Amino acid sequence: MVSRRQFLLSAGTLAFIGLSKSAFGKVTLANLVDSVYAYGGLIPDTKKLLDLPAGFSYKVISQLGDTMDDGLNVPDKADGMGCIALDDDTVALVRNHELSPKNIKHAATSIQSHKTPLAYDEFEDGVALPGGTSHIIYNIKEHKKEQEYLSLCGTIRNCSGGITPWGSWLTCEETVASQADGLGKSHGYIFEVPATAKGLVKPEPLVAMGRFNHEAAAIEPRTGIVYLTEDRGDSLFYRFIPNEYGKLNKGGQLQAMVIKKHAQFDTRNWSETAMLKHTQMEVEWIDLDDPQSPKDDLRIRGHKQGAALFARGEGIHWGNNELYFCCTNGGKKQLGQVMKYQPSEFEGANNESSSPGKIELFVESEDESLFNFGDNLTVAPNGHLIVCEDQYTDIVDNHLRGVTPTGEVYTFARLAEQTELAGACFSPDGTTLFVNVYSPTKTLAITGPWASFKA
Repeated sequence: MVSRRQFLLSAGTLAFIGLSKSAFGKVTLANLVDSVYAYGGLIPDTKKLLDLPAGFSYKVISQLGDTMDDGLNVPDKADGMGCIALDDDTVALVRNHELSPKNIKHAATSIQSHKTPLAYDEFEDGVALPGGTSHIIYNIKEHKKEQEYLSLCGTIRNCSGGITPWGSWLTCEETVASQADGLGKSHGYIFEVPATAKGLVKPEPLVAMGRFNHEAAAIEPRTGIVYLTEDRGDSLFYRFIPNEYGKLNKGGQLQAMVIKKHAQFDTRNWSETAMLKHTQMEVEWIDLDDPQSPKDDLRIRGHKQGAALFARGEGIHWGNNELYFCCTNGGKKQLGQVMKYQPSEFEGANNESSSPGKIELFVESEDESLFNFGDNLTVAPNGHLIVCEDQYTDIVDNHLRGVTPTGEVYTFARLAEQTELAGACFSPDGTTLFVNVYSPTKTLAITGPWASFKA
């Protein structure tokens, strides 16, 4: 295991030496560590929920079992989440609930008996399957919740997703369960939920975007192209070119990424370091047939056609003309990677090959105390990444990790409970970071001196 100090003295961290000199005078290991800590050391939370740096605080705005405005109770397993402006004062938080059919036994009574014609799928007794999304309408000026209600139901394992430029949330099912598993319909789709929904929406699976173990989505505002991750150890990285901008239900073409001149490239770096950090590699894209994939072989067929492999693609978010996504167990030590993709200026057009998009390995962890199993992520107003950890050990020690524009990792928060943090997203004005505690569900609003660290 590489120690914390060895990691901090890596080549990338030397970029912080100038900062350490100017801020602290003589350069020492302790000063160098402090500079990477960004906002300072964490202060233990007296409520034993979330440790934060000095000046930051959180507010629990929703939690499991709360009675919502529609009379239903807040469901468990809050995962991915998007924050979308409704007006200058209010935002819609659209929150996923990663619930499987078996979870119905332990759900709140209101969920166990919830029947509605607006459910995508239901049990034999007519009760809606427990997955879906809920809305929180939150006033960012007054720092208070105004409304809360279920907005999609009858789906399964709504894991992560992504916001759209036209004001909606794409919620993704991380499953390929079907009628063969005793369900009424096939699952493994993406559903679109408008931020302006006032209650349950009619569920429409976006079948052209593929049926697979969906994780998350990000959309390039300029083109409307949707980029998709897949939570599998041999996953692909996908994009969907819509037939019509902003009308995903009108169909389009699903494609998979190929590293140019390196067919079937393995980015995972498990057995050998094939992908080097901060080295851009040109890409091309191949069309995928039969995106509904009844045999759950979309990634296998794509890889045979030359598509690159990724280690459990998870959270993805659009930044400044580029996007970032986590690969949860990528890297030689399988502690996680973050990839960065810069689209072509002709992305999705016929002349794309004249100026290809480029992908690079932005972060690869060698120290579990610094970065361990990154999952959901978001891009902060200052250009940093905020990454939610989701460890798979009996005892977890999950954090919110920050990543600077140069790829340096720092700790922003630590979760004191034995669960994960998920769904990190900022308010449009950059003042509030919203994040979910997965189970028992809690949704937090974090405020503080975000502008105090700008490296």
